Amino acid sequence: MILTLTLNPSLDRTIEVGSLTRGAVIRAAAAHLDPGGKGVNVSRALLANQVRSRAVIPFGGAEGQQLVALLAAAGIDMISVPVAGATRSNVTLAEPDGTVTKINEPGTPLTAAELDTLAGAVLDAAGSADWVVASGSLPPGVPTEVYAVLCERFVSAGIQVAVDTSGPALVAALPAGPTLIKPNREELAEATGTPITCLGDVIDAAGKLRAMGARSVLTSLGADGALLIEGDQVWYGSCPVEEPRSSVGAGDSMLAGFLAAGARGESALAEGLAWASAAVGLPGSRMPSPADIDRTAVRICTADPAMPLMPGG
Repeated sequence: MILTLTLNPSLDRTIEVGSLTRGAVIRAAAAHLDPGGKGVNVSRALLANQVRSRAVIPFGGAEGQQLVALLAAAGIDMISVPVAGATRSNVTLAEPDGTVTKINEPGTPLTAAELDTLAGAVLDAAGSADWVVASGSLPPGVPTEVYAVLCERFVSAGIQVAVDTSGPALVAALPAGPTLIKPNREELAEATGTPITCLGDVIDAAGKLRAMGARSVLTSLGADGALLIEGDQVWYGSCPVEEPRSSVGAGDSMLAGFLAAGARGESALAEGLAWASAAVGLPGSRMPSPADIDRTAVRICTADPAMPLMPGG
């Protein structure tokens, strides 16, 4: 079983528009409301592919009640912890060429007691888990070290931990020795303070994070694919999408597919890429099911450090 922890879940409303013009009145082509948050998305992707998962989430207010109802209706196995603050709502504007504009609310603070309750729920359920995924942004006021503290407890109990977060929370988690981290290109650059313009930059930056404590690094590179560093091995893969619709949740789908395929080596990277590309071809933050996933388009090859990355990709 794969256990996910999302400290800052959300209701995600995705609106498809023909084009985004600032200051204009725009009529939506379609709209979708989905449960959101990185760990929630990982659990949703795993469920869509019949892989056992359990999501641990805080919830509060009318938005939180709606989030729990959506997850229950989808059949998500979850531990929902009531909190005083209201669950946040996010809005995504998706254009036909795959361009996505996101407006994410910050969320509301969690008290020390609420964090303790959430941590206890995770620890109580972690004994039956193969992996614990700690992912997503932190609500305002939550200590930067929260993932590090949780990671230390899981690692000391012999549980494999994947951390997918950004900024100071990612850097703080590294000395705790997570089994896997999954930064994207921007998060990798932010964590190391170095620009990422080619695959060689990705390899160097990932090496710095491994030196700080991460055992393996899976870096999602958007349309450029993904790179995995594990032990002394480096794998690069790509999977083009003919008709991109929304990149929301694509990185979470990649992590879900990677874990579902055993979280090791070339085959797991290929599966993660297949799931991610399928997610990009779907509207809103829909997670891919087996019928959506095409593994034939995935290409795994030796990483060429000189290979340039798309500007801003």
